[in-house]
Amino acid sequence: MDLSGLLAQLLNGLAGASALFLVAAGLSLIFGVTRIVNFAHGSFYMLGLYVAYSSVALLGDAIGFWPALLLAPLVLGLLGALVELLLLRRVYGAPELLQLLATFALVLVIKDAALWLWGPQELFGPRAPGLEGAVDILGRRFPAYDLLLIAVGPLVLLLLTLLLTRTRWGTLVRAATQDREMVGALGVNQAWLFTGVFALGAALAGLGGALQLPREPASLELDMLTIGAAFVVVVVGGMGSLPGAFVAALLIAELKAVCIWLGVVQIAGVAIAFPKLTLVVEFLVMAAVLIWRPWGLLGRPQAAVRGVGAPEAPLAGAGPLAGTGWAVLLLALALLPLALGQGSYASVLLADIFIAALFAASLHFILGPGGLHSFGHAAYFGLGAYGAALLTRAAGLPMGAALLLAPLVAAGGALLYGWFCVRLSGVSLTMLTLAFAQITWAIAFQWDGLTGGSNGLTGVWPPDWAQGTAFYWLVLAFVAAGLYLLRRLLFAPLGWALRAARDSATRAEAIGINVRGVQWAAFVVAGLLAGLAGALFTFSKGGVAPEVLWVGKSVDGLVMVLLGGMQQLAGPLVGAAAFTWLHDSVARATDYWRALLGGIMLALVLLFPQGISGFAQYWQALIAPKKGVIA
Repeated sequence: MDLSGLLAQLLNGLAGASALFLVAAGLSLIFGVTRIVNFAHGSFYMLGLYVAYSSVALLGDAIGFWPALLLAPLVLGLLGALVELLLLRRVYGAPELLQLLATFALVLVIKDAALWLWGPQELFGPRAPGLEGAVDILGRRFPAYDLLLIAVGPLVLLLLTLLLTRTRWGTLVRAATQDREMVGALGVNQAWLFTGVFALGAALAGLGGALQLPREPASLELDMLTIGAAFVVVVVGGMGSLPGAFVAALLIAELKAVCIWLGVVQIAGVAIAFPKLTLVVEFLVMAAVLIWRPWGLLGRPQAAVRGVGAPEAPLAGAGPLAGTGWAVLLLALALLPLALGQGSYASVLLADIFIAALFAASLHFILGPGGLHSFGHAAYFGLGAYGAALLTRAAGLPMGAALLLAPLVAAGGALLYGWFCVRLSGVSLTMLTLAFAQITWAIAFQWDGLTGGSNGLTGVWPPDWAQGTAFYWLVLAFVAAGLYLLRRLLFAPLGWALRAARDSATRAEAIGINVRGVQWAAFVVAGLLAGLAGALFTFSKGGVAPEVLWVGKSVDGLVMVLLGGMQQLAGPLVGAAAFTWLHDSVARATDYWRALLGGIMLALVLLFPQGISGFAQYWQALIAPKKGVIA
């Protein structure tokens, strides 16, 4: 751990911070003006690398390396403008979670488009002419190209600052960041302002990707990896603050550099591998900043957005006929394996659907009636899954005991995380749930001695008496009991208080409701049932891996809830069935299943924003004869 090594790592951190700032700056601008959390922003970064690779390969000899490289941000700017015109302009008035679903669907489409155009392999670009070598700094060799990247970040920040402070367009952008409704009331064409901002944000992401061509290969996995880091930087710095994004990018990149420099350190006889913290350090920083200052280091509290979305109608209980229908459906599902035969694939798929339905319903419990937007619900699913595996393998408990105790592990995690989360709201709450989930994932990914690390835990199968059809019935019984419990709670005092806190926390507190206590209790209930789903998942698959804690699992839960409809109790069940069946059937039918699934999701967002269940309920109301009217 010498000082020259520290300096080299800090310089590496500066180079990484510049690239991260370019992506985060575009994301911050887009959110500041449009209030859309653009999940597809990492895809623009990935495409920037791919487009730069192709433009340099095709045009590099004709027009030179640098002009060919800089075509990429121009192409991405045009693509961003098209995305805003054709898609996002149609969802600005929708609830923010539907906007998230639309941009996530776009991620799937873009990933398969890149797969079709460039193939699955990583693509390595050429070295930058004139900057192929390295320079000596305190006896260490440092890449010359990285020195250029270090200078790019501050230069782009300066140019953006001049654009936003010295031009009329920049003044309008800053005004829209503060109060976009007032800007529209003053006669400014918001539509074209939004298009321009989105194009600039996409171009910045494309520039960040293009500049990485001489440093790293173009890969299909860069989209999700990049968007997670960009979200962290934007939230830590302050939503809509460019200087904040720059400071946050520097802070996080340099903390990672210091962790790498420290290596393995003995503290009180315990060996601590600091390089392993690089997977989680940004989320630790984000969690700490959100708890201390929810609007970020250099941000300011966001003004309330007026007039977005229609008020949500109260939940309505099912009548006797609907109750009879659910009972008949449950009986039919219980008898189905007898008709399909032992070992039927349909029974296996249905068991997966049941588990997904319980996971989605537990998320819907806090998301819809509670209004608590979570990006990290996979944390409780994963805690239940790992809890079941460890209780079976390490403690030697039977499956029945593991299924009863593992959900309590998840409920404990929800008890801890929820205490912090219920103190926030909006985007800050969403990002804090993401931070806690990613911290949990990092622990599971790196604790080889307990969790098996990246390999996970295997060999966790049901006993002989619970194999095949018996396990199907077991899953059905547990899931049905869990769903019934959630439904009863929604129409119990806890459910009514939860909806009151969602609709008006101030009024709820004025009539004596402990808003934070009610929301905290809802977090624990949701974590308990998500943990039960995770425990069932472990026994259905014979093991567990860190992927069950990854952000993609949380997004799957959100997609299920939104596909089914967030304002209907049956929504998460319908959404889970549709999503699981589509994922299974489409993935087996084509290599480009992501694009097809993303296209279906986009169609549902644009045509049926109320979800499948809500759309069916709407048509049922139109077709059914009204009371007092002779049909």
